[in-house]
Amino acid sequence: MSSFKLGVEVVGAHDLVAKDGQGSSNPFVELHFDDQRFRTTTKEKDLNPVWNESFYFNISDPNNLSHLPLEAYVYSHNKANNAKTCLGKVRLTGTSFVPYSDAVVLHYPLEKRTIFSRAKGELGLKVFVTDDPSIKSSNPLPAMESSLHTDVDSHYAKIPKSVPNSFPKEKTDKRHTFHHLSNANQSQQKQNFPPVPQQQQMHSGVHEMKSGRQPPQIFQMFSGSSSQPSDYALKETSPFLGGGRIVGGRVIRGDRPASTYDLVEQMRYLFVRVVKAQDLPSKDVTGSLDPYVEVKVGNYKGITKHYEKKQNPEWNQVFAFARDTLQSSVLEVILKDKDLVKDDFVGIVRFDLHEVPTRVPPDSPLAPEWYRLEDKKGEKKKGELMLAVWYGTQADEAFPDAWHSDAIAPGDSTSIASTYIRSKVYHSPRLWYVRVNVIEAQDLVAADKNRFPDAYVKVQLGNQILKTKSVQPRNSNPIWKEEFMFVASEPFEEHLIFSVEDRVGPNKDETIGKAVIPLNSVDRRADDRNIRTRWYNLEKSLSDAMDGDHAKKDKFHSRLHVCVCLDGGYHVLDESTQYSSDLRPTAKQLWKPSIGVLELGILNADGLQPMKTREGKGTSDTYCVAKYGHKWVRTRTIVSSLNPKYNEQYTWEVYDPATVLTVGVFDNCQIGGSDGNKDMKIGKVRIRISTLETGRVYTHSYPLLVLHPSGVKKMGELHLAIRFSYTSMLNMMFQYSRPLLPKMHYKRPLSVIQQDMLRHQAVTIVAARLGRAEPPLRREVVEYMSDANAHLWSMRRSKANFLRLTSVFSGLFSVGKWFGEVCMWKNPITTVLVHVLFVMLVCFPELILPTVFLYMFLIGVWNYRYRPRYPPHMNTSLSCADAVSPDELDEEFETFPASRGSDIIRMRYDRLRSVAARIQSVVGDIATQGERLQALLNWRDPRATTIFVIFCLVAAIVLYVTPFQVLALLAGFYFMRHPRFRHKTPAAPINFFRRLPARTDSML
Repeated sequence: MSSFKLGVEVVGAHDLVAKDGQGSSNPFVELHFDDQRFRTTTKEKDLNPVWNESFYFNISDPNNLSHLPLEAYVYSHNKANNAKTCLGKVRLTGTSFVPYSDAVVLHYPLEKRTIFSRAKGELGLKVFVTDDPSIKSSNPLPAMESSLHTDVDSHYAKIPKSVPNSFPKEKTDKRHTFHHLSNANQSQQKQNFPPVPQQQQMHSGVHEMKSGRQPPQIFQMFSGSSSQPSDYALKETSPFLGGGRIVGGRVIRGDRPASTYDLVEQMRYLFVRVVKAQDLPSKDVTGSLDPYVEVKVGNYKGITKHYEKKQNPEWNQVFAFARDTLQSSVLEVILKDKDLVKDDFVGIVRFDLHEVPTRVPPDSPLAPEWYRLEDKKGEKKKGELMLAVWYGTQADEAFPDAWHSDAIAPGDSTSIASTYIRSKVYHSPRLWYVRVNVIEAQDLVAADKNRFPDAYVKVQLGNQILKTKSVQPRNSNPIWKEEFMFVASEPFEEHLIFSVEDRVGPNKDETIGKAVIPLNSVDRRADDRNIRTRWYNLEKSLSDAMDGDHAKKDKFHSRLHVCVCLDGGYHVLDESTQYSSDLRPTAKQLWKPSIGVLELGILNADGLQPMKTREGKGTSDTYCVAKYGHKWVRTRTIVSSLNPKYNEQYTWEVYDPATVLTVGVFDNCQIGGSDGNKDMKIGKVRIRISTLETGRVYTHSYPLLVLHPSGVKKMGELHLAIRFSYTSMLNMMFQYSRPLLPKMHYKRPLSVIQQDMLRHQAVTIVAARLGRAEPPLRREVVEYMSDANAHLWSMRRSKANFLRLTSVFSGLFSVGKWFGEVCMWKNPITTVLVHVLFVMLVCFPELILPTVFLYMFLIGVWNYRYRPRYPPHMNTSLSCADAVSPDELDEEFETFPASRGSDIIRMRYDRLRSVAARIQSVVGDIATQGERLQALLNWRDPRATTIFVIFCLVAAIVLYVTPFQVLALLAGFYFMRHPRFRHKTPAAPINFFRRLPARTDSML
């Protein structure tokens, strides 16, 4: 029997259906799970019962947990005939079960049990999975239950058995998952949670590929716009990945089976594992030894750490040498003694590289062996070294934590600090919105006893500080009723601090009292249910407020009334809304199953611009960062290369197609002792998942375009391979009908100002947390990947958005221009055909909508032939980056607040005033037209309103006696009349409308 149990806490229900004929019910709840049934107590005459009862079910097969539903039935007990009537049910799938730490109370609407039954109200449940061995299963359903019978025929009497696992055990154990190349700590990241069943088969339709490394072949070029320079365009490539060639998104199969990493080129490495040594000879006068090992192949060598005075050291360190850069056929493993002046030679082991075996995963790791050390005379007298040497690829388990030869320059005897060069996977902290409602205070005592305090409350969470308005009541009990939102991250190490301040003078405040609330004690919710408010005693100092026992010593306290909760029903926006990579709510119980898998192969970069100078030559030490959802990945740093090859593959689960993958390239400035420098951005690529065809492998070379104060600049090209595979086409299509954001964003929406402030705080928290990882993901990298400064003012971006708006309405403008030409009889044949079509539609109005939809269907089918075959990319013309003035660019890169001279700031301010004046005029014109419409009936102009009222009366009489088709034909023929029947002056209705008064006369 498994130790895992499903815990269910039945909290309560409200607004139930009355079933006893007296406007009430006697409700109780029955829980069904895995052929087990439990029942709560019965609440007499209560339509809003509260139980707060907990039950624990045994989970017979944790592998089958996602297929086991939990059913909760709400019944009303009829004492007269000992029967039960169903008031509704709730059914939860196994995919929504979460660990106890993530569980919150959710109120589920009651569903009908049958099509003819009636149900209303909600049931509050808290469902979680635990493996605590001290928790025992609940008692089974009481025997008296068998005497109850339902008033409807139901399938309830016989509980179906849980669905067995249809996958064979060996298939389940060997479930294929996609691992990135540097998943070193995977075993440490396993949660205490039952294993899940095998994923559904991915319908990628991609053929397997054989190994082989050849340079990619560019055979097609795309440009997002006719004005886009060809050098800035996206290029489709045809590389050999994992053994197969990609041609037009399809894979040409090879002869050899494909490896797990089928979206990258295989890179061959020579691996050397130095395990330990024993029985080493003494070298010092004292008879001690400070050993370390030097692994040398040609001009490349790596060094282990040294131990002081140790005869039997253990290193267990792996070295990886790129096979295509090896310039020797002999591997030398030298053991030396660390000394102040010159390191002493202890012994050496040599290997012929032609005799080294090759290991191909999933083969087991190569067993290390003992090798005797040779001294300078070639004699094997004393000392042994345990080594393992083999050839492998980046798919080897030892690759992520290995020392890499491409991290040093040839001939360099010391490796660069591995802290900054290794590839790693990061996970963003789980963010929560903290909702704080400051209600009132009681018995506030000011320092000056002769006055009532002018009080306000300062709420602080970390570096987030918000204040209420200042209130000066006629007593010592001020009332605020103000609500604030904060961002917090797990684990909740910070406290929520309330400080009640008294404003005694200008810029002079005195503290009345403080209260501290630990966030880990705050209630969590995943919906908009009411949270219980609480009173907190105010202490004079922060230390007293954090000391819970101090409050019991004093008999009198000022008190603060607040309501605090952690809102898990929101998605915490930690990136720009246009480029969101995750839209799920914080509460894991609300997560839906994934709809597919996104695979990314970071192949290489070409033609990078030098970012630094080393030994008189321009070079770069680059790494890539990819972000999607909570998962950040960082490739290893390739040192001193303008054409680095990464060939690392990563995988993400996709929950919503309307999300964006971001890949950035950076220059590592932490190498060589320059710890204070910021990592320089080289460029980034955004790929929207919804633009990818399912199962196709996209291999493109993306230009890395960066906007500098001198203008747009191409920093190189990044070669990527991308594939999106779905688990269920139906689930993915259904996703398009769901709301983009969680339900709480619509039930209790946040204001735009709140969203901007909370987004800034979320990015700050994520950057601080990832900056503490090893290796750190620096703040400038997180902000650049999250577009933290996208909301700042930019004249260039404003022009681009205006041009985008005109492009959207260009179709309507074209239709209007075409209809104007029809009315002017520019092409008589076209005008006659339009007249005929107009007559048909007026005579048969039921054909209008079918004709419109059929026309759009035909347009869509016709455009399918010309659909984009490549992901969209940065467009300099669309961004107005190719024709922007230097001053506008300088303004865009200006710090906030501004640091330029007063003359420049005055000039920019005047320019902004001129732009705002034009916008002001447009807004005023729109308001004028609206006020003229209102003036038709408000008698502001009595004569104009009289004319319009009489016209309305005549029009009503005419419309009553004249068929609508006749009026429509007359109106259409009038608008499309021949130019010889037209006047050059505006028509009478337009002249009448323009003479109507507006409220501009009342403007100052």
